Amino acid sequence: MGITDAPAAAIRATRPRTATLGLVAALLVGVNLRPAITSVAALLGETGAHFGLDAGATTALVTLPVIAFGLTAPLGPWLARRIGVGRALGWVMLALAAALVLRVALPGQLLLGTAVAGTAIMAAGTLLPQYLKSLNAGGLWVGLSSMSFGVGAALGAGLSVPLHHALGESVPLALGVWAVPAVVAALAMTFVASRSGIRLPGHARPRLALPAGGVRTLVLVTVVFGLQALLYFAVTAWLPLFLADRGEPAAVRGGLLAWFSIAGFLPTMLTPIIARRPGVLRWFGPGLGLVVALGVAWLFVAGGGQYFWVVGLLGAVQSAAFGLAISLIVGLSANAHTAGVVSAIGQGVGYVLAGAGSLLIGLVHTASGDWTPSFVLMGVFAIALSIATALLIRRPPIDLVAVSADEVQNPAHEAVERR
Repeated sequence: MGITDAPAAAIRATRPRTATLGLVAALLVGVNLRPAITSVAALLGETGAHFGLDAGATTALVTLPVIAFGLTAPLGPWLARRIGVGRALGWVMLALAAALVLRVALPGQLLLGTAVAGTAIMAAGTLLPQYLKSLNAGGLWVGLSSMSFGVGAALGAGLSVPLHHALGESVPLALGVWAVPAVVAALAMTFVASRSGIRLPGHARPRLALPAGGVRTLVLVTVVFGLQALLYFAVTAWLPLFLADRGEPAAVRGGLLAWFSIAGFLPTMLTPIIARRPGVLRWFGPGLGLVVALGVAWLFVAGGGQYFWVVGLLGAVQSAAFGLAISLIVGLSANAHTAGVVSAIGQGVGYVLAGAGSLLIGLVHTASGDWTPSFVLMGVFAIALSIATALLIRRPPIDLVAVSADEVQNPAHEAVERR
């Protein structure tokens, strides 16, 4: 049971075309939330050589965005309360575009620009579940939104090497060009926010309270999101280096990294629909972590033509795990305000875990000079994901709103509608 969210009711009263435009704008935002990371991973060697990075700086470059994700999680909800979630998404996309240009255009600002880009990506990532909840998005649209992340990741991984060659072997141009789709997303979201005439979810700040059992749900959401993100970013960050150690050329490494994202398109879209069927979810959710563990083991022993199949398997399953994590944030939140808080906590702390875990995997490899301990760690994390997911999918939705936004604005208001 939860309080009916006023902005959601307002959106339902607007023309369906406006809501559809809003959902399409959300897809454009989602496409921009991975190229800043995967483009660098695809050109990691070239980027390090161009900017004169040592091993420590290179490790920081690939893990810094994820660390920034966790440290800046409150920014998204803070912006939403002040200017509305739609306008906040527009400004965040503009900040992302500026960071992608400045990090390669200004000398010595690569790491700072990457951190700012990670901050913008995090803000948009925490705002999207709240935005989708405000639009009363169904499972298909939640799935498409999750899939858009993978589309962006595939574009960043697959096109960066060809762009690098086409643009005269220029690393700054090949990385900076990804500011263009971010500007497009900013314009689209700003247009939708101005057309709707609705602040999503408005300036009013409801009073929040933690219900019984809420702490356990929040902890499990955080662990599930953190572990799936850890495994995803560990693969995207270290797969090219692992393949390089196995003698694969740059074009093959970039192609396999793109395939890792492409293979996840359909699973990411379908998982939110599956998540609405409890009977299927009981075995499907925990099974994802177990299959990731098997896929990691297969990747370690694979060779030659097997890379295509094992990377495709990992891409499909890990993308499904991401789609499930986003679906659980939306589905376990009784209203948009709760979704904003759950999203900020789950993704914020979760990305801290993901960044620390991905960094640990890289440091273990550097210290040992071997990939075996790192792959063992990933297998342990995958099994832990399976256990945490099994516990989370049995939790009921939570409502963190103690007093509605209407009551904050008008204490005499007593009409609180329960679902």
